[in-house]
Amino acid sequence: MKIDLKSYRKSVAVVLLLSGILFTSCENNEDLNIAPETTVSDKDIFKTPARIEGLVNGIYKALKGASLYGGRILLYQDQRGEDFINITANNFTGYESWNNSYSSGSNDINNLWSAAYTTINNANILIEGLAVNPGVVTEQKAKEYIGEAKLLRALAYYTLVISYGQPYNKDAGASKGVPLRLKAETGAANNDLARSSVAEIYAQVLKDLNEAEAALPQSYSSAELNTTRVHVSTAIALKTRVYLSMNNWAKVIEEAVKLAPQTQAPFSTTASDVKHALQSDITVLFSSNYTTVESIFSIPMSTLDSYTGQSSIAYIYNTNLEYYLNPTGILGDAQWRTTDNRRNLTRTVSGKQYFKKYAKPSPFLDYIPVIRYSEVLLNYAEAAAKTGNLTLSANLLKAVHQRSDASYVFATTVTSDQNQLIDAIWKERRIELLGEGFRGPDLLRNLQVLPAKGDSKLQTPAVTPSDANYIFPPANTELATNKLY
Repeated sequence: MKIDLKSYRKSVAVVLLLSGILFTSCENNEDLNIAPETTVSDKDIFKTPARIEGLVNGIYKALKGASLYGGRILLYQDQRGEDFINITANNFTGYESWNNSYSSGSNDINNLWSAAYTTINNANILIEGLAVNPGVVTEQKAKEYIGEAKLLRALAYYTLVISYGQPYNKDAGASKGVPLRLKAETGAANNDLARSSVAEIYAQVLKDLNEAEAALPQSYSSAELNTTRVHVSTAIALKTRVYLSMNNWAKVIEEAVKLAPQTQAPFSTTASDVKHALQSDITVLFSSNYTTVESIFSIPMSTLDSYTGQSSIAYIYNTNLEYYLNPTGILGDAQWRTTDNRRNLTRTVSGKQYFKKYAKPSPFLDYIPVIRYSEVLLNYAEAAAKTGNLTLSANLLKAVHQRSDASYVFATTVTSDQNQLIDAIWKERRIELLGEGFRGPDLLRNLQVLPAKGDSKLQTPAVTPSDANYIFPPANTELATNKLY
């Protein structure tokens, strides 16, 4: 990871400048409306509460990179599956992910790598800086800030390891993953660092998430902040995702029951301040209200801080129409009926169905979903099915499906047979979480083939778990500066 002190000092000023932009919609929290400072020495950044708050916001800003959770990582991961058909062959809008042709020099590969490690380094800087600068903020506030930093670092590392590392389930994490950088870097002295194993990366991710859960607040002062800043429920929800990637069904259940203690619908959170629950109309989450209790963590957009053009997932999917929904993919499956409300998150143009969860025009102010309550319920459903609790699993599946298609009835042969129930849950993930970045990771964690897909104009062959392009190649920027990679 190449970092030089000059660029680091510049980044400090930029972080402080942008800290007043990222959460411009958080009007109810005065800490998030600090006056930005544009010229601050790296030696002075921990001297005032406002500057420390700026560094916290800077971690979120890095996570919001266009190639990370600003939106495009969702695109990269979904295009690995079979539910979208590319029509532009544009390397700048995810085509190389769609046809599994990434190289170490690909822009997507290097930009994703850079955004993730910038997030990680910003988190490391905050964690270390607060430790050696006590008393500037209260002990409780410092604890909460460190919890935020650890959760966002964990999310960045999880994203790296599922993208650039072999699936955990291939060999229980014995394969090489990515460099595990837990020290703040302000120069090039520590560029050389060998890769840790996939298992070691997962262990660090879970350690960070457990410590974050213990440190984070249960809630903030507004629905906006409860959606755009991480809190206790965010850590728990993310752990269900991580444990699912490891086939650790017991731990998925242990975490999920904290957010969904009931055994039948309506499922909701009771123990924490934020009462997470499914909303009656899923389309509201992607149009008029981005901050309901279903949205556990989302990336906000504002007129001062959003992505346009090819940097925007909304532009790629809904404005420029570069991918249409595969009629022989999940769109054509009997489990997704035409009466399902989630069909309203698609539209027809020239006889093809296009995806419109991100439907706002330029300046593209759709919030980007990172974790929703429906995902937690589906993670829980899969783990319950895998451990033989078919009744609970079916109840969780029905809760997600029937909120959008109330009259749909799963056949008794599906809900009473473990394999058929798991297959229905996997289909439900493709319907419910379409366009939110889950198809590629779901295929990889189950060691399934990346399917062949295409139409008469563009086609791509299948990729097996033994093929080199089953995972993303390392970034050239890392290979050029890290002799131990």
